[in-house]
Amino acid sequence: MFKDIQNELASLTAESSRGPDHLFNAMTELARLEHELDTIEQKAFLDAAGTVADRQAIARLAASQARFERDIAKAKLERIKLKVRVLDTNIGALQTQARLIQAEVKL
Repeated sequence: MFKDIQNELASLTAESSRGPDHLFNAMTELARLEHELDTIEQKAFLDAAGTVADRQAIARLAASQARFERDIAKAKLERIKLKVRVLDTNIGALQTQARLIQAEVKL
């Protein structure tokens, strides 16, 4: 039982250690997509004709796919953050179990 907990802790720790790299990749992808969205929207606004409201609507419409991709990237980033928190919680729970088992063995 104690060996199983040690193995599980090692596995969770290894997976958790990859979290910062995954977070960095997701954050840089989000930044790239936000830049792309801003560029598309601003170019569309400048190219559009009509009132300011019309130009804003045309620009938002032109950038809708880029906005969707940005929103998906945000969701992926939040999922990674949640997974890292869950991993940390699971590691803490397993450490507690290991301590309890260790205390029982000493009795």
